[in-house]
Amino acid sequence: MAHIDAGKTTTSERILFYTGKTHRVGEVHDGAATMDWMVQEQERGITITSAATTTFWNYGGETYHINLIDTPGHVDFTVEVERSLRVLDGAVATFCAVGGVEPQSETVWRQADKYKVPRIAYVNKMDRVGADYYNVLGEIREKLGANPVPIALPIGAEDKFDGIIDLISNKAIIYNDDKTVRDNFTIRDVPADMLAEVSEWREKLVEAIAEYNDDLLEKFFDNPESITEDEIVDTIRKATIGMSIIPVLCGSSFKNKGVQYLLDAVMRYLPSPLDKGRVEGLDNSGNEVVREPSVKEPFCGLVFKIATDPFVGRLAFVRAYSGKLDAGSYTYNTRSDKKERVARLYQMHSNKQNPIEFVEAGDICAAVGFKELRTGDTICDEKHVITLESMSFPDPVIGLAVEPKTQKDIDKLGIALGKLSEEDPTFSVKTDHDTGQTVISGMGELHLEIIVDRLKREFGVEINQGAPQVNYKEAITGVIEHREVFKKQTGGRGKFADIIVQISPCDEGVTGLQFVDNVKGGNIPKEFIPAVEKGFKEAMANGPLAGYQVENLKVVLKDGSYHTVDSDQLSFEICARAAFRHAAGKAKPIIMEPIMSLEVVTPEENMGDVIGDLNKRRGQITGMESKANARSVKAKVPLSEQFGYVTVLRTITSGRATSTMEFSHYAEVPTNISKNIIEESSGHNKHSVDE
Repeated sequence: MAHIDAGKTTTSERILFYTGKTHRVGEVHDGAATMDWMVQEQERGITITSAATTTFWNYGGETYHINLIDTPGHVDFTVEVERSLRVLDGAVATFCAVGGVEPQSETVWRQADKYKVPRIAYVNKMDRVGADYYNVLGEIREKLGANPVPIALPIGAEDKFDGIIDLISNKAIIYNDDKTVRDNFTIRDVPADMLAEVSEWREKLVEAIAEYNDDLLEKFFDNPESITEDEIVDTIRKATIGMSIIPVLCGSSFKNKGVQYLLDAVMRYLPSPLDKGRVEGLDNSGNEVVREPSVKEPFCGLVFKIATDPFVGRLAFVRAYSGKLDAGSYTYNTRSDKKERVARLYQMHSNKQNPIEFVEAGDICAAVGFKELRTGDTICDEKHVITLESMSFPDPVIGLAVEPKTQKDIDKLGIALGKLSEEDPTFSVKTDHDTGQTVISGMGELHLEIIVDRLKREFGVEINQGAPQVNYKEAITGVIEHREVFKKQTGGRGKFADIIVQISPCDEGVTGLQFVDNVKGGNIPKEFIPAVEKGFKEAMANGPLAGYQVENLKVVLKDGSYHTVDSDQLSFEICARAAFRHAAGKAKPIIMEPIMSLEVVTPEENMGDVIGDLNKRRGQITGMESKANARSVKAKVPLSEQFGYVTVLRTITSGRATSTMEFSHYAEVPTNISKNIIEESSGHNKHSVDE
């Protein structure tokens, strides 16, 4: 996991080469990387979907089985990192030796904290001009609030980077540039000019891990020579799995330096499923149950990704936590409450599949034959039900209206969008009721651009697209009490409902519809109350100002009355919708817009132009700092002002600045802009009615 361009895919390619999975090294910039198998990835030199592969590594005379997932760095594809971290046991956080801790490194770091994933840090690109290992250590400590402990030091830097010092064995590992052999290094004694530095850092290393091993501390003070390598390795492993330290090592994956040492470090310090131990979940009654990572336990697994393969169909990627699942057997889906047959199981290698007979606790596989699986579903043994914690995904912030170029492609487009939204929980498709348009929403312009490209190439659907639209939301800020009576007398049985409600913003910390039933003495019968709640929930899809979704609302149902013959659930549901329509407009409604966190890294001389441009875009500067020979500017900017920003930034800095942007929060839109949004939306609606 890492920021864009820190070298995740290049490192993964080297791992495949050194573990013997591939016979020659694939390069990202040539479009030949095994893990970047999508056409779009090869053309752009970026990773879009996380590719999984299984490989083996010999360490200490044993062969270890590794499941490796290479994730994207772009914030638009953050879902891929989120779901990989949810099911994996450890992570290698890769940092660029020049860029250090960049914005997206912070995002993935927070995601790893959320799922409590132990990690080691790998400082890559030590051969680049401006590489500074010790600066990156400082940034990991300051910006990420972590406790980095170097287990290796670089020998030289930039074009003089020759190898690394292993602080545990006190030896130097010198690499040569040979791309064709797997053991391209020799082990030597520490160079004389580095002895003092190595001794100092080794002392720091032992101090950092000593709280995990009292004997080690005693030996350290009495007789440091008596400390064995195994003692240090075991203690670092405990401290890493206990999330109290981050072992840091370095290398240059592109130049084939340091990758074998990184693989050894993964074996030494990151947890196996046995170290992570039991998983917790809930049974059907909501009681907590646990499963040990053992083949003897009943089967349970989590579906963390759905992918569509042109030859095999829908692939469900499953992480098995306990037990064993055979190909051809049945398993139980706790969300849909249905049994599902697993037709075939595959071990994945990027986009190729190798059929396997079964999957066991701790492993990852792809399964085929499921009808109703979605990302985040738990599958388990029907007699021993357990539901594991699912994943939470951010809401899309940007939309795009699309239509097929030819009428005959309408059905094809529907099927294709359905498949894509199954694969990607941060991509959604909806039809705008007022205009009848199909609107696709995603995490950013790049995200939607890739989706449109995939529609064309994978599904053969050519589309026309509108301008990008911001996903605004609405909120109410006032409190209002309202009585709504709904009466309809026809010849036969009529409709009647009467409710008194108070609507207001939600209590702090509550999201969605907060519904409180305060009806006394049965003035509204119990069976009609859920219908009132349902009516409000549905009405929240269209806010009072411009028809955008109202995300949070508190409704207190205070009183009301009913008719013994004419009242039914539908009457109360319609009454609730009307109450929302009439009352929400008087409760001081406002429009909310997505605000993005932006970081621009620019040369010093363009600093003024960049800040001036951000001010024009209603941006608020939140911080500035110096980086190497450039300045980094952080700001919060409304998404609506950011379309096409990359092009403008290139123009004002002659292509020398870079920017990264991710969603931060929703905030109120200023009054003058709010008026324009309301006018535009009423124009749309009027237009569609006239037609």
